[in-house]
Amino acid sequence: MLTVENLDLYYGAAQALRKISISAEIGQVTCLMGRNGVGKTSLLKAITGHHGVTDGSVRWDGEVINGLKPYDRARRGIAYVPQGREIFPLLTVFENLETGFAAVPKGIKKAVPDEVFDLFPVLKSMKGRRGGDLSGGQQQQLAIGRALVTRPRLLLLDEPTEGIQPSIIKDIGRAITYLRNKGDMAILLVEQYFDFARELADHFAVMDRGEIVLSGRAEDMVEDDVRRRLSV
Repeated sequence: MLTVENLDLYYGAAQALRKISISAEIGQVTCLMGRNGVGKTSLLKAITGHHGVTDGSVRWDGEVINGLKPYDRARRGIAYVPQGREIFPLLTVFENLETGFAAVPKGIKKAVPDEVFDLFPVLKSMKGRRGGDLSGGQQQQLAIGRALVTRPRLLLLDEPTEGIQPSIIKDIGRAITYLRNKGDMAILLVEQYFDFARELADHFAVMDRGEIVLSGRAEDMVEDDVRRRLSV
């Protein structure tokens, strides 16, 4: 289980996160929503260790991991799919997937799991194609597949529907549902597309100006309150 408590994060003199507390449980999806610039990506980067925090704690499986480097967190089962995908454009699809081997825990065979190609069949048919030649939606599937190669127990997804065609959004939604239902992974999904988030969420949180202003179980979500926080 991921537990974030009273997290503060600064960029110089500017405070990006204010006393953030949020959790993500194994076998469930926690959706984090909010407008652009409210601190959602900063929170994910604090969890993965790409940004240091000023105060508060990040706990994974009961252990405070504030001092761990990003690669150590990855080896503990934390996988991050960044906004913009960040695949390697000159590597083939299969070579991109193989870069996930660096974070595979010791004792586990370094191989691309079959479920990556089961979830995203297009990656199997395009294994030899360069990543940069894929469409945006295909690159998003590749980025998620690369994260799954690491055998994560916590999957952080930063706006996976951004700029993606509707058919692939449905594929990604089905993949997230499958991963949640396996029951061995916690998923923290950052999303602005309300309908997509609502369909997947077990828990939700809404951010504004670096703070969580609404949170709770999905069945307690008041749609009008959330949509008002997402509108510009």
